[in-house]
This record gives sequence, structure tokens and C-alpha cells, in this order.
Amino acid sequence: MTIVPVALGDRSYDVRIEAGLLARAGAVLAPLARGRTMPIVTDEHVLPHLATLQASLAAAGVASEAIVLPPGESTKSWAQLEALTDRLLALGVERSDHVIALGGGVIGDLVGFATSILKRGCNFVQIPTTLLAQVDSSVGGKTAINSRAGKNLVGAFHQPAVVLIDPQVLDTLPQREQRAGYAEVVKYGLIDDFAFFEWCEANAAALLAGDPRARETAIAHSVAAKARIVAEDERETTGKRALLNLGHTFGHALEAETGFSDKLLHGEGVAAGMALAFGYSARRGLCTAQDAARVAAHLAAIGLPNGLAAAGVTASGARLVEHMLHDKKMAAGTLPFLLARGIGQTFLDKTVDLTDVAAFLDEQPR
Repeated sequence: MTIVPVALGDRSYDVRIEAGLLARAGAVLAPLARGRTMPIVTDEHVLPHLATLQASLAAAGVASEAIVLPPGESTKSWAQLEALTDRLLALGVERSDHVIALGGGVIGDLVGFATSILKRGCNFVQIPTTLLAQVDSSVGGKTAINSRAGKNLVGAFHQPAVVLIDPQVLDTLPQREQRAGYAEVVKYGLIDDFAFFEWCEANAAALLAGDPRARETAIAHSVAAKARIVAEDERETTGKRALLNLGHTFGHALEAETGFSDKLLHGEGVAAGMALAFGYSARRGLCTAQDAARVAAHLAAIGLPNGLAAAGVTASGARLVEHMLHDKKMAAGTLPFLLARGIGQTFLDKTVDLTDVAAFLDEQPR
């Protein structure tokens, strides 16, 4: 087992990574149960893994109660938040209890936010079942739901008690979702680790084909990178954690334009957003055109969108910038952008003119 600590003082926790861990999760979680029933929140796509987890808990003497929600981004909503909190209250969840989030980023975000407000805060456990959730959203304590105004605009920082990652659960993940999750893997190389980007170029195909060693290397490296950044800037106050948003400002605008739907998965939006961030950086003379082209080529090679055309977005630059104005990072009317001076040299730029961004987007092939 690989154990990555997330050092946050009295809110510190471990991320445990091991093939087959789901079937042994009961032994890890039994001390947290304290003889109480553990609610498990999941979705309809994760039912086979739910059976494995419940059997493991039962073998460890832990009772569980499953709450199965609809799959998809639309589950991160006010309606589902209300239904979930009502269900947890009906189960008699106490502040010291632990609610298990078993699923991808949607389930993790929703359960994390629900437990942050339930009885003014109770505990939860992350057991991510998608590559994207394993390498990104399950670690760091960002929880949220979506609103009409945009993605993740209603939420809270709420750290889990522990994160259990079993790479074997990815065997049942559709290839499209694996590729979408990979966008968050290569992101760590693009942020500040050129050597890891080179590793990704050499190993992405093996990773997506299910090679166990490539999977565990990618997950452990990504989690360690995120844990380090989160420990330095938990609530995104110094700007360090903001680096994790590479590609997200462009990407969220693309997701908003496609209705936060299966037309464009979150990881696909991030991939296209990262390519656009490098393209815009090259246009500004911050990085070379060769670096931007290298990033775009790598994303295309593994089947991820690397621009507006590949993402199926035909909206004008002004329309996409309008979506950006709802970004939660807006401060005093200014939207910070993650740009790059090269691969592995991302930085936060607070001087970007949105009119120029709109012009850049209008120049992109549709």
C-alpha cells in the first residue's frame, strides 16, 4: 500500500492507494464506525462496487445503509442536496459519524458538501471510483454543487477523514471516462513538473490500457503533487493552490456552453481548456508555439479534445467569456488566468484582458 499524507494540522488525513483495497476497506473503516451504521452514498453506475464494499464492511462487523443516486453532473444540484440531507437525517446520522462517498467526482462533491452542512459538519470518507476522482477531486476538501449561474459555485472546504483508492475499480470504467480522468493526471506535469509530463507522453497509452504499474504510478504521483500543494495553500489564499485550476477557466466555460452534460465531460473540458491556455500563452508571447503545439498534440494523441472544434463548441468568444464572468475566482471584477511560460511553468496572471481572451477564442477553428 502507498500512503500519501495530506498535512493539514488537526485536519490531516491519509490517502491510501492499493490494488484490491475496496475488498479490504472494512478493516480500515471499522475503527471509524464505532459500532454505528455507516451510510454509503453512491450512484447507479457503481452498484457492483457497492456490493464489494458492503461485503467488506459486513465482514469487519460494520453495518451499512446504501443511498443510491442518479448518475451524472445533474446530481450536483440543490434538489439532490436536499434529498440527500433529508435521507441522512432520517437515518439518524450524528456529527461524529462517517458517511462514505463511493463514486466519482459528482458523488464526492455532493457528499462532501452535504456533510459539511449536516448538523454544522459531520465526517465523511472518500472512496473514488473514477480516475479523475482518484487523482484530483477526492483529495483536498473542495466540495460543491452546481447552480444556474455556473459550476461549483455553492460549496465549502471540508476535508475527508480518509481517502481509499483502489486502482482495480478502474477496470469497469468506460474508456471515455478514463481519458477524461487522464486530463487531470497530465495537468500535474503541465503545472510544474516537466519530467512528469515526459513520463505521461511515454506512458499514457499503457495507463489508459489498464497497465497496473502505470496506473499506480500516475495515481500516487498525482495525489502526492496535490497533497503538497493543498498543504501549502488549503483554501487558495496564497495563489499556490490556484495552479491546480490550469485549464479550468476555459474548460468550465466550455462545459457551461454544453450544458454541463455528457456532451463534454469535465475532464474533456479541462483538456481543451489546458490546450487553450497554452495557445493563449503562446499568442501572448509567454511560451513558445512549439510548447503549445506539443501539449495539443499529446492530448489529441490520446483522444482528448484540444480546442473548441474538438470539444464541439461553436459559440463566439464573447459568449464564452460571458460564462467566465460567473467564475468563482472573480475578484474586484478581475478574473485570474492560469497561463504558462513553458511546459511545467504555469503561473497565475491577474492582468488578463477578457476582451483579448474573446478575440483569441474567436480566432480558434470551429
